[in-house]
Amino acid sequence: MTRAKALYIGLMSGTSLDGVDALLVDLGGLRPAIKSHAHHEFTAELRRELLLLNSAGWDDCHRAAVAAQHLTRLYAAAAEDVLRHAEVDAADVRAIGVHGQTIRHRPDAGYTLQLNAPALLAELTGIDVVADFRSRDIAAGGQGAPLVPAFHAAIFGTDEPRAIVNIGGIANVTGLPARGSGGAVIGFDCGPGNVLIDAWAQEHSGELYDRDGHWAASGRSEAVLLDALLDEPFFAAPPPKSTGRDLFNMEWLTRKMAGRRYDARNVQATLTRLTAVTIAQAIERHVPKAADVIVCGGGAYNKTLLRMLAEECAPRPVAWSEALGVAPEHVEAMAMAWLAREHVERRPGNLPAVTGARGPRVLGCLYPA
Repeated sequence: MTRAKALYIGLMSGTSLDGVDALLVDLGGLRPAIKSHAHHEFTAELRRELLLLNSAGWDDCHRAAVAAQHLTRLYAAAAEDVLRHAEVDAADVRAIGVHGQTIRHRPDAGYTLQLNAPALLAELTGIDVVADFRSRDIAAGGQGAPLVPAFHAAIFGTDEPRAIVNIGGIANVTGLPARGSGGAVIGFDCGPGNVLIDAWAQEHSGELYDRDGHWAASGRSEAVLLDALLDEPFFAAPPPKSTGRDLFNMEWLTRKMAGRRYDARNVQATLTRLTAVTIAQAIERHVPKAADVIVCGGGAYNKTLLRMLAEECAPRPVAWSEALGVAPEHVEAMAMAWLAREHVERRPGNLPAVTGARGPRVLGCLYPA
């Protein structure tokens, strides 16, 4: 591979529905090097449509196809931005790795659906596109998620066991063994990250999300409600496991509230505590030797959530991934670039011990420019 062809673009839009993160990454060295980055927010109309497509509705197939076109044009604009900022030509980029927007994740039924139009993205950018990373793992009997533990192991490994926590719409945990110990990497979704926190804020405060966790900080956690929320079989289920909005949504929360009335601020505080508690419990059960906890994803910027997580994980220290050289909001987009590189090099991108697949598989489908 020539030096120029070590450049990849990673595109990520997650369950939080906040927008597209794009990175231009040089994967030719010992560690990934970010050349440029960009963030494009979803329009209110696209965000609303993507949220509606998470559940059955009228004319789903047509609406999903149209939404995928709009989403892909946003991907293309973000890719063009990172190229322009880095003063790099599209011809110098080996491939784009793009996750797509998850609207259904049902490995129990043998499928996962990410809205995307990778052929259009290849046409618009003139760059090879690698997409659909989850399906191959599911076809091999796995969960197809989480996707990033192999990447976490490649860049965040250390001489002591470590827990990596990604807090997007859904929270997931990667357990890294001490480097050279011969231990297995584990990873799994542990429950809601921002998905319920954001949904409650949108419905009761009129804001898209609870900025810095200020609203949650103004309330207090309700013990009875928290106990009811924790009474969910998914939390106690052993890995491999994955989840999404199919389970953790406002309907789920309404059922758990069982007609009881609470101050809206206290519900927000309780939902924030739920995310912290379920992450900490997952680490204690499945990564008990972790010396520290490294947090990435958009939820890392929720100060109240991070404070609660530090309380629940004590005495383990909790730190941002930025302490290891990668900003929290860049980790997943960088992982998409890395997965595209693994596909191009025909190396497996999954970890069977994480997903439950029958073996290592090359992930993704290639759409040549």
